[in-house]
Amino acid sequence: MQDEIISLGVESTAHTFSVGLVSSTGEVLACSGREYTPEKGGIHPREAAKFQALVAGEVLLEALRASKVKPGEVGLVSFAQGPGLGPCVRTGATIARALSAYLKVPLVGVNHCVAHIEIGKLLTGAKDPVTLYVSGGNTIVAAYEANRYRIFGETLDIAVGNCLDAFARRAGLPHPGGPKIEQLAKSGRRLLPLPYTIKGMDLSFSGLLTSAVKLIGKQRLEDLCFSLQEIAFSMLAEVTERAIAHTEKKEILLTGGVAANGRLQDMIECVAEEHGAFFRAVPRRYAADNGTMIAWTGILAFRHGRVTPIDESQIKQRWRLDEVDVPWVEANKEGS
Repeated sequence: MQDEIISLGVESTAHTFSVGLVSSTGEVLACSGREYTPEKGGIHPREAAKFQALVAGEVLLEALRASKVKPGEVGLVSFAQGPGLGPCVRTGATIARALSAYLKVPLVGVNHCVAHIEIGKLLTGAKDPVTLYVSGGNTIVAAYEANRYRIFGETLDIAVGNCLDAFARRAGLPHPGGPKIEQLAKSGRRLLPLPYTIKGMDLSFSGLLTSAVKLIGKQRLEDLCFSLQEIAFSMLAEVTERAIAHTEKKEILLTGGVAANGRLQDMIECVAEEHGAFFRAVPRRYAADNGTMIAWTGILAFRHGRVTPIDESQIKQRWRLDEVDVPWVEANKEGS
């Protein structure tokens, strides 16, 4: 029986700076964070990184106080090594290196996408799901096979969360745009003809976004939001259904920031029911980027001998999900 260890996780891949603390038993001890909101337009990486550097100390202290964990009780520092916005990922990596050196504890670099899957599995009890991971920066359908999460389908251009946020900005909706679109869509009455683009198992959202933006001011905003959601989510449901049919797995996990959308949850749950699979959705609080998911994935990696030396802790801005070995998945399956 391994001794219990507490992992401190640092997440900074996009607009959020977050610190989470998790024990090796899977107990979430704390999760604190701050989100950068640009005055206009999308995220400016350098401005977001400056914001993260300013709030880092406050967020760290808040997480430690909430967890009642003393710095000397932290046994591991985990950080999101990629993928993400370069200046933002570097900010978190620098802070994590400093904490690791100061506390004299191991450092573990974590893949941000793997972490979204692992926190979803931890908090929902999913064992071996087809995962639909949807966020502002990623849109991926994946499942485990032969020591890695294999990608069955992904976006060819922009992520679905980016599509929704960009439309919201052009429509003058407040940030964050996704929840406001979801709210307005409930009053939509007409399904407008917008592009539905799937190429094999991959998806494209740029044409959908362009067409929807062109209709702003020409159609009821509620109908536009309804149509944008229905078509984007139908595309996601189709690719997810193909993956579950191919793999014959018995669970579908919905994770990432867009997983908080109730309409998307309903559609993916229908897909699961059609194929006799259980539907799992990551809890809303842990759908968006958070340090907890980094802390937990760091523990999983550390248990299997993964440590990141300082001289190998450079960020991996385009680190793909299917480039990461995940030996703990097979070990957990064998032990279940």
